[in-house]
Order: sequence, then C-alpha cells, then structure tokens
Amino acid sequence: MYSGSSELAPGDGVTICPVCEAGELSLFREVRGKIYRRCECCMATVMDEACRLNADEELAVYRLHDNDWEDAGYRRFLSKLATPLMEQLSAGSVGLDYGCGPGPALARMFGEAGFPVALYDPFFYPELSVLERCYDFITCTEVVEHLHKPAEVFACLNRLLKPGGMLGVMTCFQTDDDRFDNWHYRRDPTHVVFYREQTFAWLAMKYGWQMSVPCKDVVLFRKLKGQ
Repeated sequence: MYSGSSELAPGDGVTICPVCEAGELSLFREVRGKIYRRCECCMATVMDEACRLNADEELAVYRLHDNDWEDAGYRRFLSKLATPLMEQLSAGSVGLDYGCGPGPALARMFGEAGFPVALYDPFFYPELSVLERCYDFITCTEVVEHLHKPAEVFACLNRLLKPGGMLGVMTCFQTDDDRFDNWHYRRDPTHVVFYREQTFAWLAMKYGWQMSVPCKDVVLFRKLKGQ
C-alpha cells in the first residue's frame, strides 16, 4: 500500500492515484504552468505535487477566509449538507467536524440542533485526541479538495465512523473538462484534488459504504453495520 501521496511505485515508474491507490495517473492537462493528472480508475483529477503550495503558503490563504457562523448566507450554504445529514441522524448522535477551519460554523449548527460535534483541523484545531474516538457522524465540508494524502484521510474517516454511522462530504464535483481551465474551483491554489461522482462511487465500493447524492456537490455515505 502507498502512503496516499502521488509517488512513484518501485520499479515501474508509474504515478499512483493518491485518492484510490489503485489506478495510475496520466497527464490530463497543463493550465498556466500547473500540471494536472487524471486517475484511470476513480476519475479523480490531481494537481502535480511540484505545483502545490507549501504548508505556510496554504495557511496564509486559509487565514483570508471569512467563515462567520452568524452570517445567514454562509449558514444557508452549509445547510446543503447539514439538512439532509441531520435527517438521517438519531437523537443523541455525536459527530466530528473534520477540517472545520478557523470558524466552525457547521459544528455550531449541529450543536444547535442537539447534535454535539468535536472539532479537528490540522491548522486550527490540531487536537489529535479527537481522532482516537468513534462517532455517529462525520462532516467534511469544503475539505477533501485540499487533501494532499486523501487516501489516508478517507481510511481514517472510515475508522472513526461507528457501524451505521454517516459521513457527509461537500465539495464541487468536477463534471466538465472543457470548462476546467477557467473553473473557479481550480483557480483556488489550495485545491489540489477534484472529485467526480464516479470518484465517490469508487470510494463507496472500496469501503462498503452506502452512497447518496441529495443535492449538487454533496454526497452522503452510510457505513454498513458489520463493516
């Protein structure tokens, strides 16, 4: 198994997909000096490692985000994931907001609805002890596109989910190759992985999750009991 980074496999010179770790990456296109590759297996599109920001540069971009939990527009945006996920939860469910950022508005929304949420973010809430417990649900909102080692993170999320638990992911699905060059999501320098619905279907198959897409750019997974 590979670590999840786009590294060369020993002896064969191929680049392994950091999302599924099953397919090889081939050149997709170069846009303004940045190289993107596509996985033949899960259809993820991945920015070449040499084109990515370092951790300090990433953090500087994240500090520019204005995610005020009291902002009504931002709460409406988050409700795209929160509403369908809450409909699947039992009373007393406890969750984790993975990659919550500096202003954990989504966790606040779930808490107001009676679902307490722990926080984890490698930059802003780096408390590793929260990754030692299991949860009834996990939210991952506008996060997976930033992951340099997504396979490691999805394996971690699967481990943290209780059997029967729910994982909610929100990210802009990559659908139109002709519009990729000027796509606003691609232009964010911290976005290094782009997912299609097929990518999430592959992950659901890998982990034995039930998958649904309740609305645009939102996918819900349920970890089957016994998994």
